[in-house]
Amino acid sequence: MCSDCEDFTRTVFLLGQLDLYAETSGADEEFVEAVAPSLAVSLPEPPPGLFPPGYASDNGPDHPGEPS
Repeated sequence: MCSDCEDFTRTVFLLGQLDLYAETSGADEEFVEAVAPSLAVSLPEPPPGLFPPGYASDNGPDHPGEPS
């Protein structure tokens, strides 16, 4: 597996684990709020072939609070 693929997979896995932790009773919400954005921003470019050809992540639907 290429190093970018490993980094992407590892970071997505960690985000998933953090999400599971956040849903547990007694989870430290300050920890989750501090770590989640750091993990999300550290996501490397997705590995080649993950998305179909021509896919552009900025062509999706408008999100609340974003200008159309």
